[in-house]
Amino acid sequence: MNRPQIHEYPAWGEKYISLVEGDALEVLKKQASDFPDFINSLVEKADYAYAPGKWTIKELIGHIIDTERILTYRLTCFARAENHALPGFEEDDYVANAHFKDRSLLSFSEEFALLRKSGLYLFGSLTEPELNRSGTAAERQITVRALLFVIAGHIIHHTQIIKSRYL
Repeated sequence: MNRPQIHEYPAWGEKYISLVEGDALEVLKKQASDFPDFINSLVEKADYAYAPGKWTIKELIGHIIDTERILTYRLTCFARAENHALPGFEEDDYVANAHFKDRSLLSFSEEFALLRKSGLYLFGSLTEPELNRSGTAAERQITVRALLFVIAGHIIHHTQIIKSRYL
């Protein structure tokens, strides 16, 4: 799969897209098993936050899963030629209104694995015309192709944060 061009996504997308090396679909497939394993390795630090006011590991993993679900929904809408603009979301509000601290890290690992497995069926079925479609979310245009790269890059980004700030 070709990388998205700069005109296919808003400026915020570059942070994630630039982290993806090679084919996004292959990266997404590899993450399907690697990321749950990584989550499971964090059990001892599940409730740890590296500074006051920062998310715990559980909250960060919950955010990752929420974001995966939202971005996959956006991707689905745009691949199916949705013409209506989709809303943005405030990640801090989502975390504050969830009860991630009450869950086990194993439950997050299992949820991510199932969510990504489901997503991979959709991602692998996309045609070139569908990958080229775009839509509006949070008042910004983005293509389906760019969303695939953002989904993969979001995992890479947060894995790096966990390794550098939490471990």
